[in-house]
Amino acid sequence: MPAATRSVASKANPSASEARKPVVYIDGEAGTTGLEIRRRLDKLAGIEVASLAPGRRKDDAARLAMMREADLVVLCLPDRAAIEAAAWLASLGEEGPKVIDASTAHRLADGWVYGFPELTPDQTGWIRAARRVANPGCYPTGAIALIRPLVDAGLIPADYPITVNAVSGYSGGGRSMIEAYAAGRAPPFELYGLGLEHKHLPELQAYSKLTVRPIFVPSVGNFRQGMLVSVPLHLDALPTKPAARDLEAALAEHYAGARLVKLVPADTADGGRLDGLALNESDLMELRVFANEAYRQAVLVARLDNLGKGASGAAVQNMELMLGL
Repeated sequence: MPAATRSVASKANPSASEARKPVVYIDGEAGTTGLEIRRRLDKLAGIEVASLAPGRRKDDAARLAMMREADLVVLCLPDRAAIEAAAWLASLGEEGPKVIDASTAHRLADGWVYGFPELTPDQTGWIRAARRVANPGCYPTGAIALIRPLVDAGLIPADYPITVNAVSGYSGGGRSMIEAYAAGRAPPFELYGLGLEHKHLPELQAYSKLTVRPIFVPSVGNFRQGMLVSVPLHLDALPTKPAARDLEAALAEHYAGARLVKLVPADTADGGRLDGLALNESDLMELRVFANEAYRQAVLVARLDNLGKGASGAAVQNMELMLGL
């Protein structure tokens, strides 16, 4: 068996299994998301984290052997590699480990549960019972959290033309972007995805229950992590012509009792400013409704750490549900 970070009792040994903790293996633990998940798991009681030595992390036989020993595998891989690894796991059958895929590959795939526990009242239960969970993207987490409850409440029609604007720290952009910012080669701020085909759009539309493809304009700033997602609305263009308090009430009702998603009263006293880095190192997400009733305009805003509730924190939340922790 490949060397593990901690002593791992074999699943094949019933007497040892009775006392052992669930074993988690992160396939791709050296990447940004994998490192953040590992950092969180090191503080989490009740599990064992198994790890391959750096020189063996690209050894397919060693990876598959580690998967066989795990109770849950987290895939922190590019899409193509995640699809291949998911096929290995599927070949192990019901005796194989549960899996969380942090890539984009399976977010709309049959047989996978979307890993946003706050999406609907039933979503947490589905994640608990799932063997395969697709972790959400960071941008869709904020956008869906704002839009879906208002669609469900009938305040935003499913065919309404939605625009989503967002800014993220550069850590969400992958190795090349991180290296460019670290080396000082990247601009302080830039829009991207201007071909209007960002890879997060399909899940954003599907889980927001929108029938019209939204316009999504992402951007990145010269800060490592932190995220703001905003959705502007002309209130009188909505069929029910809601007031801001109606939007707030629907969001408050949807997230009542949620541990990691909170509706926060919008404060415009300081010129209507909002610090995008204020939730860094946290797994929380805050939602706000900024509005000007005189002009009948509103902006919905989600604030989160793109590495927290937007990625690694979400994976750990799903892991706790799937392992009954």
